[in-house]
Amino acid sequence: MKRIFVVAFIVGYIGILTFGNVCHLLQYGVSSHPLMYMIVWDMFCGWSAYDMRVKIIAEGESETYYDLTKAPWGELHAYGYIGREHYDHFNSHSGAIAQNVLKHTCHEPIVRVIVLDECWTKKLNLPDSVWNLRYDMPKDWHTYYHVRTVMLPDGTVTKRNDCFLTHQGRRMAYDNPRLVQQSLVGRPMFLSEPGAGVSGESAAGLPGARLPVASPSAN
Repeated sequence: MKRIFVVAFIVGYIGILTFGNVCHLLQYGVSSHPLMYMIVWDMFCGWSAYDMRVKIIAEGESETYYDLTKAPWGELHAYGYIGREHYDHFNSHSGAIAQNVLKHTCHEPIVRVIVLDECWTKKLNLPDSVWNLRYDMPKDWHTYYHVRTVMLPDGTVTKRNDCFLTHQGRRMAYDNPRLVQQSLVGRPMFLSEPGAGVSGESAAGLPGARLPVASPSAN
């Protein structure tokens, strides 16, 4: 009986890991449930030099912009001080968040919903006391906005772009003739990156630009 239990455990364990690898390869259901994070093979994705936040903006018929990122009834902080919408790296749930806020608030008819990436270098997060000890220059804060998704009010996606980091990486590669030539020579057999082949677009290109938004009033 003990041997049967051990064999069943090994078979189940390997089967679950195989299922996770196949889902990661085919990009099928990788964010369908929180438990998928435990079996999808993307545990060692590395770190970025940029800090990123999500901005969900709704545009009304009168060209008034509403900030849907933080709902009037408060924001859920699942891990620390950052809201849950900022953990959605693949932008899978921004549409549902926008529809939920629009459903429970008063506003004019909405034309479209825009999801933006707000990015800046992580070293700017250092406190002033630590910054002054490490650097001899003052902070030169640059914030960049990048259009991630454009949706209709019902959640239908009309335009989808890569994230800011992927877009910038591809721009650097395309500006280097040597890298372009190498990419043509060695193409992978399987391409499993989400959003591969999708172009990028920047918004408010001036560093440090701030978008004019107005929070919708609650019912």
